[in-house]
Amino acid sequence: MKELQAYMAAYHKEMNWEISGENYQEEQASFLHNYMLLSTEVAEVAEELRKVFNSTNKQLNQGTPESEAFEAAKESVREDVGKELADCMAYIVKYANYFEIDLESAFYQKMVEVKERKNKDIGVQTKD
Repeated sequence: MKELQAYMAAYHKEMNWEISGENYQEEQASFLHNYMLLSTEVAEVAEELRKVFNSTNKQLNQGTPESEAFEAAKESVREDVGKELADCMAYIVKYANYFEIDLESAFYQKMVEVKERKNKDIGVQTKD
């Protein structure tokens, strides 16, 4: 992750896409603009998921078995989902770099915190 963060820091500088400004108002505007762009990318991931569900349902309505329909639908959007997740990651890394956060360490610390939570969500167990 450190290599990715270093790569993205250089990339953002080269592209002049850093969160920056000469004063608080400019920096705030840049910060909010990048947040808006991140939000847009997250919505694009959601749109790809919507395509998966719509495609699966269409195939189910045509008599395709559920597992086959779902796998075909996932495969049809795999590349686009990857691109949208990469876009999201680029903005997340930009924020991590802006705040000088070691994203890998923060990730693992957060996963320990989640594992130790007392109010964990409970999933439905399926019978195989």
